[in-house]
Amino acid sequence: VQLQASGGGLVQAGGSLRLSCAASGLTFSNYAMGWFRQAPGKEREFVARVHWSGSSTYYTDSVKGRFTISRDNAKNTVYLQMNSLRPEDMAVYSCAYLYGSTLKPLNYWGQGTLVTVSS
Repeated sequence: VQLQASGGGLVQAGGSLRLSCAASGLTFSNYAMGWFRQAPGKEREFVARVHWSGSSTYYTDSVKGRFTISRDNAKNTVYLQMNSLRPEDMAVYSCAYLYGSTLKPLNYWGQGTLVTVSS
């Protein structure tokens, strides 16, 4: 199983980034997918979830209205559009397959992509 996240970088506060995560090894369209992030010295936290069909999404409160998760099952890829970025969004972002209808990730992780937000 491989999860290859990309699209991170350095952006000023208020700016935007679009993350991508290419997945392989499992049948992508069978799984809900999620984005998680881990800031230095902090535990990994849930950010966003998208249903296997792409028909529904769910976000942690701190990113609602700013981030949008989507997926392309034909490309086995999940995306995270991040707008109005804040310094507190700075972290390593990773995607994950999720168990059923939960927010719990399967224990497969890629290297993630670093998002740095300057104030």
